[in-house]
Order: sequence, then structure tokens, then C-alpha cells
Amino acid sequence: MALIGKAILIAGPTASGKSALALEMAERLGGVIVNADSMQVYSVLRVITARPDETQLGAAPHFLYGHVHPRENYSTGRWLREVRRLAETGAFRERTPIFVGGTGLYFRALLGGLSPMPAIPNEISERWRRSLTEQGPQALHGLLRKQDPEAALRLEPADGQRIVRALEVLEASGRSILAWQAEAPEALVEPDGAEMILLEPERKLLVERIERRFDRMIGEGAAAEVEALLALRLDQSLPAMKAIGVREIGAALDGRVQMDNAVERAKAVTRQYAKRQATWFRHQMGPEWQRRNT
Repeated sequence: MALIGKAILIAGPTASGKSALALEMAERLGGVIVNADSMQVYSVLRVITARPDETQLGAAPHFLYGHVHPRENYSTGRWLREVRRLAETGAFRERTPIFVGGTGLYFRALLGGLSPMPAIPNEISERWRRSLTEQGPQALHGLLRKQDPEAALRLEPADGQRIVRALEVLEASGRSILAWQAEAPEALVEPDGAEMILLEPERKLLVERIERRFDRMIGEGAAAEVEALLALRLDQSLPAMKAIGVREIGAALDGRVQMDNAVERAKAVTRQYAKRQATWFRHQMGPEWQRRNT
């Protein structure tokens, strides 16, 4: 039996209205909101990742928002472990958890389980990511071919992120990532016990929301957030450094482009990202998900 007996899941592309729906349902049902967005876990970046503000946080209990430093390489496995810890410590005992976000892999792990993976010490993760930046993915793929040839055969030489993952798992645990992946996963939420909602706004409406939201982000201090993040001088390969808007606004802050042009570029990148998300959800989410266009 799954650890979480009853839950509500709200998925959809960025700017589709997920957070507003989650808050409305939490207030109406007395539920708690659990972040299922891989960028909203990071501190420093509240505005640029559209994380709930203080008013929203005060309207209902929220978990797993802004609790990770940008220097850390957060993963689906760590997110799932943290959800499990919340369930085991009674966070959902009397209040229905409402999982909301745009990271499809989080929902897949929640419903279908995720093979256990070892905890990777930060120093190991940071060292391999520096190696990726300095040497490139092909060189690391050659190294993986020597140390774990079977895993290397399953990865493209240009897939730097997965190559690094295989190398850090091997170093940290002494076992191939394939051995870890072969272990039977365990779901935390049974699909039969969950209400699953997929928001699919019409494209025109979604684009309008993206445009308005990014303008609002700029007015609420997105540039200052990006400046604070860049001041940390973090490895550019870290996930937090790839949040939409960081690269674009960063280019304006150092004088390479005008801020207006940076904003338009960030909006375009957001539109492209939303389209990829919508395509993924459309193909990966089955008929058990309720489709809503508002």
C-alpha cells in the first residue's frame, strides 16, 4: 500500500494557473500545498521562478519551497525522499496534500516510484560538474566507458548531465547506476487514490499570461534576484543557474544587451519552454488525468 492514501495532483505548463488553483483548493478543502516544481525549491530566486509570495504562503501550509541553496544540485530522487519524510512525520495525516508544479518527472516518480539512488556528497557532484565544464561531455563519456562500459553504451556521448550522473553515482556508491535503476521502485501515491488535474490552457491565453507575468516579475525585483544569484559566482552548469530569466537578465546587467531586449528574449524562452512542457504532458499523462483548459 502506498504511503500517501489520498492526494490531489495539479500539473501543467508554466503560467497555466496551477498555483492559484492549488491555493483555492487548499483553502476550500483544508489541504496543504507541496511544491512539484524543480526551480521553486531554490532560495534567492523567488520572483524569477514564480514562487508563492508571503501572502500566498500565509493562506495555507506550503512545503518544499525555497529551501535549497542554489549551489546544490537538487534531483528528483531528493525531492521524492523529502516528500516521503513529510508523509512519515505526519504532515499529511489530517490534511490532504496538494502537489502542484510543472516538473513532470516529479509526478511520474510520485505515482510510479523511483529506483533508489545513493546520496551524492556535494564535493563529488561539484567536482564532476566542473569536469563537465572544463573537459566536455565526450571526454567524460570516454572515462565512463572505461569505468562502467554498460552504462556508457546506454548514453549518448553528448548527454553531459546523464554522463555526470552515472559517474557520480559510481564514485559515491561503488555501484553502477544501472544496478541502482534495476531495483524495484515504490510509489508514494496510488493513482486510484488521487485526483489528478492537468491544466491545458489555449495557447493564445497561455502566451498572454506568460507576457504579463514576466512584466510583473520585472516590476517585483527579478533583476535584483538575478544580480544576487550571479554574485554567488556559482558553476554555470548548476540547475539554478539555468532558471529562465537568469541568463537573459544577466546579459543586461553586465551591459551586453538592453534590459528591454533581455525581457523580450526571456519571454520567448518561456514560451518555448511552456510548449515543450505541454507536449510532454500531452504524451505522458494518461486518461486518468482530468484535462482542464482554464
